Amino acid sequence: MIVVTAPTANIGSQLVQDLLDAGAPVRVVARDPARLAPGVAGRVEIVRGSHADPAVVAEAFAGADAVFWLVPADPRATSLDEAYSGFARPGIEAFAAHKVGRVVGVSALGRGTPVADRAGHVTATLAMDDLIAATGVPYRALCMPSFMDNTLRQIAPITSQGVFYGPLRPNDPSPAVATRDIAAVAARLLLDEGWTGFEEVPVLGPEDITYDEMAATISDVLGRPVRYEQLPGEAFKAGMLARGISEPMAQGLLDMAVAKNEGLDRGVARTPQWSTPTTFRQWCTEVLKPAADA
Repeated sequence: MIVVTAPTANIGSQLVQDLLDAGAPVRVVARDPARLAPGVAGRVEIVRGSHADPAVVAEAFAGADAVFWLVPADPRATSLDEAYSGFARPGIEAFAAHKVGRVVGVSALGRGTPVADRAGHVTATLAMDDLIAATGVPYRALCMPSFMDNTLRQIAPITSQGVFYGPLRPNDPSPAVATRDIAAVAARLLLDEGWTGFEEVPVLGPEDITYDEMAATISDVLGRPVRYEQLPGEAFKAGMLARGISEPMAQGLLDMAVAKNEGLDRGVARTPQWSTPTTFRQWCTEVLKPAADA
C-alpha cells in the first residue's frame, strides 16, 4: 500500500494518477475528498483529515509500504518551524511507530550552500528533512528548484498586461522543473522497494533558464509580447502581506528569494540522472497556453 498525502495538490494529484496507472494500491489522506480528480475516489482508499493530525496519520500509515510526504505550509503560520517541522511531527512519529517501509518527500535545493541557513522556507524544509532522516526510515528527499507551474499563478497579468513579476533577478540562469516530472520521479521511487537509507535526490529539469528567457519563450508560445519585471524585496513582501500571509511566512518567502539570488539553487551540478524531460517551452505549449486561451 502506497499512501499519498496532499493528493489534491498539483504534485500529489499527478502522482496518484501515475501510481494508479502502474497498478499500485493507493491510500490518500485528504481533508476534502470531493476535490480529488474525477474518477479517483472510487479507485483509492481514503482517510479523511489532515496529515498533521496524529489520529489521521495513525490510520493512514498503518500497513503502509511507502508514503509520499508533502507539507502544505500554512501561509498564516506563526513561524516557519511551526509550518514545517511542527506540522510534520505527528507524521514523523507515525513513520517509526507503524514501521513504514520508505518515505519520499518534497524538499528543496540548497543544502551545503553558504546561504542554506538563511533561506527562509528552504531552511525550514531542510530541518524537517533532518527530523525524518533521524527516525531511520528509508527516506528520499526530492530537492527541487522553482516550479514551472508557479507561472500559472500569474496567468491574469500575463494575459491582461503582458507581464509577470517576481523577486528573482531577470538574467540569472537557474534550474526549473515541471510538477509532472516531480510526480514521475516520486512514483518511480515509491514503487521501487530496493533502496534504503537517506539521500537527497535533485530534480532539476532539463536546462537552466533565466526569467528573461522565460518571458521570451512565453511571448513566442502565446504569440503576444510578455516581459518579466523584478520586484524590489520589500515590495514583494508587502504583496504577500496584502494577500493575508503572516509576517513570518512572508519574511521567509523574501529570505528564500534573496538566497536564490545568491546561488541557493545552483549548488548542484546537473547530471543526466538528475535532469527531467519537460522543457519550459514544452510546458508553456502544453500547460500555460491552454490556460491562457481558456
